[in-house]
This record gives sequence, structure tokens and C-alpha cells, in this order.
Amino acid sequence: QLPGKKDLFIEADLMSPLDRIANISILKHEVDKLYKVESRPALSTSDQFCFLVRPRIKTMRYIADIVNADKMSGRSRKYKIIFSPQKFYACEMVLEEEGVFGDVTCDEWSFYLLPLDEDIISMELPEFFRDYFLEGDHRWINSVARALQLLNSLYGPFGKAYGIGRCAKMSYELWRDLEEESEGDGQGRKPEIGNIFLMDRDTDYVTALCSQVVYEGLVDDTFRIKCGSVDFGPDVTSSDKSIKVLLNAQDKVFSQIRNEHFSSVFGFLSQKSRNLQAQYDRRRSMDIKQMKNFVSQELKGLKQEHRLLSLHIGACESIMKKKTKQDFQEMIKAEHSLLEGFDIRESTSFIEEHIDRQVSPIESLRLMCLLSITENGLIPKDYRSLKTQYLQSYGPEHLLTFHNLKRIGLLTEQSAGETLTAVESKVSKLVTDRAAGKITDAFNSLARKSNFRAISKKLGLIPRVDGEYDLKMPRDMAYVFSGAYIPLSCKIIEQVLERRGWLGLEEVVRLLNGNEFSISGSASAGLGAGGPGAGGSDSTLPLLDSTVEDNPAWESQRIVLAVFLGGCTFSEIAALRFLGKERGCKFIFLTTAITNSARMMEAMIEAKA
Repeated sequence: QLPGKKDLFIEADLMSPLDRIANISILKHEVDKLYKVESRPALSTSDQFCFLVRPRIKTMRYIADIVNADKMSGRSRKYKIIFSPQKFYACEMVLEEEGVFGDVTCDEWSFYLLPLDEDIISMELPEFFRDYFLEGDHRWINSVARALQLLNSLYGPFGKAYGIGRCAKMSYELWRDLEEESEGDGQGRKPEIGNIFLMDRDTDYVTALCSQVVYEGLVDDTFRIKCGSVDFGPDVTSSDKSIKVLLNAQDKVFSQIRNEHFSSVFGFLSQKSRNLQAQYDRRRSMDIKQMKNFVSQELKGLKQEHRLLSLHIGACESIMKKKTKQDFQEMIKAEHSLLEGFDIRESTSFIEEHIDRQVSPIESLRLMCLLSITENGLIPKDYRSLKTQYLQSYGPEHLLTFHNLKRIGLLTEQSAGETLTAVESKVSKLVTDRAAGKITDAFNSLARKSNFRAISKKLGLIPRVDGEYDLKMPRDMAYVFSGAYIPLSCKIIEQVLERRGWLGLEEVVRLLNGNEFSISGSASAGLGAGGPGAGGSDSTLPLLDSTVEDNPAWESQRIVLAVFLGGCTFSEIAALRFLGKERGCKFIFLTTAITNSARMMEAMIEAKA
């Protein structure tokens, strides 16, 4: 729509998603120069500037500066702003305030969904987490609703909808409104997705804060997987250059180890390399004809597999080196103690030592948050002491970080009296203040009633194991955390699908602050709302039942769209893939972005521009 020579400015965050769907030659159609937004353009001869951006206020000011600078120097050009995934009113307001609204034309590129793999779709909106859960900014809810509308038009109406969390509820309701307005494009279609489950990230922060130990999660924690691909540096490639590798089901090696516990991966890779060697060795006993077939049909595949194998072995070695240096085993032990609620004092000392040794500001913060959430807040003495040590170790600029973490509920301080029973308060009043402090401390560990502890008990998140937990042949989803903890988010999804609603989970819902819904609707009719457990009494078989026959009507019942609002980790994906295999259903993941503990902490540290 913008013929002629032009300069194109692309927002940095859009580079990776664009890379997955369009190569640079497509984007350079009649484009003279390509710039990254934020870099000042050199003197340009183009008469047109095109900006492909996220709807952010900071970016609007950047564009306004360029337009105003041109006006000052008497240069006249055409300016077009393309917002992705959609335009927000606030952006237009800023352009108006800056006096350039009349000089630019605006458009939208509805790029809501990026398939990262055959079962993972991402909206690539990492800022969703901070904007909604910290700032209380609801603007992205519209994008989620539109993304659901798009899926609905492609795959027909969703059979049953479940969800928990305020954001999940609002997104679902807005999507229903959009459906009614548009008369539903997908209504005539045969439903292909039987169940949809929406979940807010704040329903389960614990899982996102834990160290990941499945291979894909570890690769993400160590090297950062960006938009489904990862940059392996010289330490992995054993050459002097880095390689960008796409990690998905097409990678024959990766697809077999991605969901495995790290301890099983080395064994698998060495077995794989022996098999490859055996296939190479076959050629020694071949005649000319067989050799010709081998070269034309198999050799290319074997070489490709060999290249991938050596990359993943290099990645494993690099992970091992880094983790050994970081006392990974000690850290995992401390995390498991926090999850189980044992040796809290010891774990607190471990965190203090971590801070004092200045191991890593992100890791120290993560461990403090894990301690706070599992213990339902820190006792004031511990909170003050850890905060002081952290600020002295990593700098006073983190005062804002503590403020953010408190606001979002990741690192909180128990209010006085919260931890004491009536008898204990009376006892402490009788004793002098100094001694009372000691008594209070002693009672604290006994009297603290944490939501996480209560939920964990109710849902059996800490498996009771006799002897060693077998990580090679896992029995349940706990294998993604070495058998120590079943991810809360995945357990909720399992329970609700099994019960076909929230019936019997009232206590858990209360501990999770409610906002749950369960709506069953026939494929053609609009969805009739229901309270907890609505639709639990229909005559269909329970979803998580592997006896379902192989007929097309049942096929859609087996598909579950799990929607994570605020990000989803590779550990949760691995756990639900395992559950799907066990119960004969298939999970498709839709997330606002892939997340992990470091990304969550960074979102709290960054000051909002």
C-alpha cells in the first residue's frame, strides 16, 4: 500500500517473530534502507518512511521526534505507521500531543499468533506479564480475545471452556462479546478443539520460579531460546563462530530429548551416536549399487543428524560446565526444601550466602521470591535482613525492584500478628520485648499457614516416594522437577479436566482467590454460562480417559487448548505433554510468551520507560 522507494523502521522485538515468517528479501520490497527503531536515521533521500512497531508510547515519541525534525528542516515526506498486533488509542493521543497526528497515516498488522512448533503458539508479547500483573494495564486483553477469535474461526467453536484468574475471565468474556458481534465465522465449522483452559500466570508463580531440569527448559535457562531458535556460541559449536539453531519437532535429535530430565539426556545422546556410527559403518560392506543408493538417499540425512547430535552434545557439556560452577545441586536442594517446607532456616542461610557472594542478582532475587511465596510472605525480620543485604550487594537502585515485587505479590512481608495465635500473642505480651522476639521467631515456623502449603497438601503436589524416584521412567508430572514437585498449574488443569469442572475443588479455588469458570456449550449454540462444575453432569465420557474410541467426534474431545496469560515455561509444556501421552489426549499451548524465572525477574527490575 506504499508504492515507491521508502525507508523501513522495524521495532527490535518484532525482528525475531518476523524472521520466522518472512526473510529479509521479502521485507526489502522497494525498501532503500532498513533501520532498527531507536537508532537515529542517517540523512535519508527517501520520500517515505514506514514504521513497523509495537503500540508503545515510547516508540510514538521517537517517531514524533523524526517527523518534527523533518518539519524543522523543511523536508516533506510521507509517514506510515503500522501497528502490530493492533493500534491503541493511547498511541494516537501521544501523536496528537506531539503535533504530528495529521502528518502520519496509521494501519494495523493483525499478527496475533506465531506457531513456534506443532503444539506451541505464542503471541510473542513478553510485556503482557508486566503490563497486566504489575501495572494493572488491561489493554492486551483485547489482543488475547482477538487471538481466540482467530483460532475459533479456523478450528470451529470450542466445546468446553474452563479457566481460573481475573485476566482469564475477562479475556474469555471479551472474546464471547466479539463472537456475538461478528456472528461467529467459525460457527458453521465442525469443532476441532474440544476443550479450552485459560489460566493466569499469578495462579501459579511457584512453578515459574523453579530451576528447570528438563532439557528444553535448561537450554532456555542457559542460552535463552528466542522465538523457537537459539544461538549456540563457540563453546557449544567447538569452532570460532556461533550458530543459530531452530529447536522444534523437525529436529530429529532434539524432538527425542526435549521433554527428558537432563540426567537421561547424555545416555540417550551417546546411544544415538553409536547407532549413527553403525549406520555409517554399513557402507564398508556395500557393493556399487548399494553405495549409490546410500549416497543418494541416506547420507544427507545422516550428516544432518550427525551435525545436530554434535551440537546437542556440545550444549549439554556447556550446561554441565555452567551448572557445576554455580553449585547447581546445592541450589536445587535448597529449592526442594522450600517446596516441601523443610529446613527453612537452612535455605534462608543459603540465600543469604548467595547474596553475599554476589553470584547473580537475578538468581538471588528468584530464590527470595520462592522463599516468600512458599512461606506466604517473609517474617519482617527476615524481610528486612534479606532486603538490606541484597541492596548492599547489588546496589540501591534495586529499591524500585523490591517495590515492584511487593506490589505483584512475589516478595512480601507478613504483617504483624499474622503468624501468631491468640495464646502466643498473650505469652509474648508477658515477656520483655527482647525475649518476645525470640519466642515469636520460634513460633513463627509452627504457626505460619501458607496458601501454597495448603494448596500443595490439598492437591498432593509433593509426591511421596519410597526409595529413588525413577526419572527415566517417570510415573507422574513431578519428573520435570526431579520428582520433588508436581507443577501446580498442570495439576489444576489435570484435576479440572478429570472432573469436567470445578466440582470438589472449592477449597483449592478459595485458596487461589477464585475467579474460576466452567462453561459447557454445544458446538452450534452459544455457550451457556455455568458456575463451578457447570456441565459436569453431561453423559459424555470423562475427557482424561484413554478408552475414548477413535472416531472423529471424539477426536476433538481429545484436544485441549491450554492458554497461559502472562507466560508459560518449558517445564509446564513438558509436564502437560507427559499428561497427554498418559491420558490419551493432546495439549496445544497458546501463551502470551515463553517465560522462565529470569525473564520474570527482569520484568520486575526494568524501570518502565
